[in-house]
Amino acid sequence: MTDKNKADQQASPNSSTRPDHSSTSAQRARLLARLKLGPIDTITARRVLNILMPAARIKELKERGHAIDAVRISKTDDQGRTHHGIAQYYLAGPIDQQSTGEA
Repeated sequence: MTDKNKADQQASPNSSTRPDHSSTSAQRARLLARLKLGPIDTITARRVLNILMPAARIKELKERGHAIDAVRISKTDDQGRTHHGIAQYYLAGPIDQQSTGEA
């Protein structure tokens, strides 16, 4: 290996040595933790939790046994545009029941 290759390798460490905050399991964990604090809507989940597809993560959490429901709301985004029919998710059962199962 040349000195340049060694320097390149050190400058950009192997992805396995860095935590993958974008993985679906990390996204599920962030979303579930946030749901335990209270309802969250799709726009907020995208912007604050960095979850591009919150509905998919909600579906996966439901498949893992978490009781999650949604209501449809209107919400204005950061650019001042109002969106109608945005899902606002919340835990449907008591929070102590929500602590079981894999995120």
